[in-house]
Amino acid sequence: MRNSLNQTEDKKVVIMGAGPAGLTAAYCLSQNGVPSLVLEKDSVVGGLSRTIKYKNYYFDLGGHRFFTDIPEVEEIWRKVLGPDILRRNRLSRIYFNKKLFYYPLRPFNSLRGLGLWNVLLIQASFLYSRVFPSKKEETFEEWVTNRFGKRLYHTFFKSYTEKILGIPCNELRAEWAAQRIEGLSLLKAMGNAFKRGGNNGNGQPCARTLTQSFLYPKYGPGMMWEAMAGDLGKKGNELSMETEVVEIPWNRNRVTSLLVNQNRQEKEIHASQFISSIPLKDLLEKFNPKPPEETLKAVNALRYRDFITLALIVNKRDVFPDQWLYIHDQGLKLGRIQNFKNWSPFMIPDPDKTCLGLEYFCSQGDEVWSLTDEELIQLGKKELEVLGFAQADEVEDASIARVPNAYPIYDSKYQDSRQALSRFLAGIENLHLVGRNGLHRYNNMDHSMFTAMMAVENILGANHNLWEL
Repeated sequence: MRNSLNQTEDKKVVIMGAGPAGLTAAYCLSQNGVPSLVLEKDSVVGGLSRTIKYKNYYFDLGGHRFFTDIPEVEEIWRKVLGPDILRRNRLSRIYFNKKLFYYPLRPFNSLRGLGLWNVLLIQASFLYSRVFPSKKEETFEEWVTNRFGKRLYHTFFKSYTEKILGIPCNELRAEWAAQRIEGLSLLKAMGNAFKRGGNNGNGQPCARTLTQSFLYPKYGPGMMWEAMAGDLGKKGNELSMETEVVEIPWNRNRVTSLLVNQNRQEKEIHASQFISSIPLKDLLEKFNPKPPEETLKAVNALRYRDFITLALIVNKRDVFPDQWLYIHDQGLKLGRIQNFKNWSPFMIPDPDKTCLGLEYFCSQGDEVWSLTDEELIQLGKKELEVLGFAQADEVEDASIARVPNAYPIYDSKYQDSRQALSRFLAGIENLHLVGRNGLHRYNNMDHSMFTAMMAVENILGANHNLWEL
């Protein structure tokens, strides 16, 4: 039996997903006196930026730096978290060829690790790329080679990027590089390495990947979203957990309602406006009637990369001083390691122990994703030993989080699919897409929040093109 939630349709906005984008939309609507209902199919808020608590240890799904060049976003962080947001100095390195390289690069460390001859070849390759650049910049390989030279591309970019995303770099679109390594070139990286500062020397922020410090909540990013969700409840807005959208009825140019499953009971929800941060594939599969064939073809072409965090509790006070390490060794399946006590000491209940987050980038159904929990734990212990950070018998406990649809893939079909989807969805005037999965765009957390802020402005009368933010 369907029950209709009794709320005034012309004043309410329904938001699908309680991650950074969805909760930011609800927060901004509340600041403007507009009531909202947030629907979340999980039992916790935060989406890809949630923090998991395991036996009083806190760990992220990846590490989430709170760093932005959008003042309005930082204002929300500070307002919601107050004194519980910490300033942290960054330390991260690359594990390559059994050596650790500072990232961002430091000249003398790179020279010692690579050797004088390799450094000279990298410089020569860079100069060649400046004199004879690739005339096309359609792929990641072309984009990076033009800015760093082919030798440095093969040394530090190619294998690691393919490990993360699971496709060859000559198939990955240049847009991914332009977005993830925004504003960066070898000259800027080396200039920053000699300055060792957090800006470009003129008081202006440097490229995001070069920043030397960031903000971080005392107990991890989930603290931000839990505080925001709690604040919504105080202001009369609603957050409905473990509530899954199962059908989206629509007619011509409007979503008419949502059918949701809550506590094994189907309910119908009416509203005037709808915001979605759920994956585009999931969203359009729920449409009733089905979208046009061209739209379905476009959404089925979208690809994702999945992700596993294996949190290992290690009986060692100090393992390495970095917040995270990039693992470029192709003999290891591991992609990155987080050291959560170096993000915030409050995340570890016992200072004599360490909680490491071993991150595996994979695809549902592949070898790594299909490992049982015990097999995955054994793999993590083995790879930790290979790296020389801990012995298997020093690992006392473990917790595993598997995250589907973590990273949108920018392959050769990506742009055409997004354009086809944006054309169709632009015709539905009361549906607004936000966030990484909502727009199938590899946004950082602050960018996802910004799309939500602009969606709220659209609801209030603005006309931002969210697909182009």
